[in-house]
Amino acid sequence: MAGLLVILLFVAGCASPQDTSPEFKDLSKAAAEYCANQIDTDQRCATYFKELHGKAMKNSSIEHAQRIAGNSSLLREYWIFAEDKDIEIAPGVMFPAWTYNGQVPAPTIRATEGDKIRIHFTNRGGKPHTMHFHGFHPANMDGSLTEDFVYPGQSFTYEFDADPYGIHLFHCHSMPLKQHIAKGLYGAYIVDPKNDTRPHADRELVMVMNGFDTDLDGENDVYAVNTQAFYYAMNPIKVEKNELVRIYLVNILEFDLVNSLHIHATFFDEYSTGTKMEPNAYTDIVSFVQGERSILDVRFRYPGTYMFHAHQTEFSELGWMGFFEVEE
Repeated sequence: MAGLLVILLFVAGCASPQDTSPEFKDLSKAAAEYCANQIDTDQRCATYFKELHGKAMKNSSIEHAQRIAGNSSLLREYWIFAEDKDIEIAPGVMFPAWTYNGQVPAPTIRATEGDKIRIHFTNRGGKPHTMHFHGFHPANMDGSLTEDFVYPGQSFTYEFDADPYGIHLFHCHSMPLKQHIAKGLYGAYIVDPKNDTRPHADRELVMVMNGFDTDLDGENDVYAVNTQAFYYAMNPIKVEKNELVRIYLVNILEFDLVNSLHIHATFFDEYSTGTKMEPNAYTDIVSFVQGERSILDVRFRYPGTYMFHAHQTEFSELGWMGFFEVEE
């Protein structure tokens, strides 16, 4: 979400979070003790993280939970660059990422069905990179073969029509692929239907489920939604009772076969891949392999604090959990 057969060396200060970050270790311990009980969640779970509100993350350069506005059919141009950059993935834990526009996940690409998308891509990183979009496009816009590689200092322009409507993703497709994804080169790609008959959403959120292997052993040490472990536990997403919250959920997790999302005390409509106007499930949990995604429409009947997290306990204890703060 490296180059040609390159062995990576860690930069100084980027060892295992269990060794270098007492803040992250404390958060993980609290999550395990208070938040991961299979029978009942301890009240101290919400209390502990509320006390840390905004304190543990040094820098949140991108607001992931946000309203997203659509537009009429047109040409949509984007300027995207690949860049090597250290990012904070958990309190006190830095990761030497490969990024699009300096952030992980990348800025969301959004268009309306039938729009023309033009992306001016420049590789400012140290390895060959590409942009590969899920959706329809000509073969020469696929960014997946060796002849498609954009080498350091080079540029390429991707152009294609936005189709089909739904929630998709994009990522680097240079080899070895798992390394380019694990290092952070991925993002969400939303195509809105031209004639939308779904209920109107009051609030829209983009959630990209990801993880990070900090000690390069092929197993993730930090899990999150939108990169920063425990961020939404310390900064709950505020919504209003009974408003329709639309979640664009993408799984790009590397090294683990499956990921999931469970929302407490409510159910949601799931539009698998978002390519149909009618939901195909009404549930409170979804499980995805890498690349799977869905649109989830959820309402909360009652005010209060409600947890959301991966239903793999290990993932939750290592950062993939948060709260919705439902207000009257």
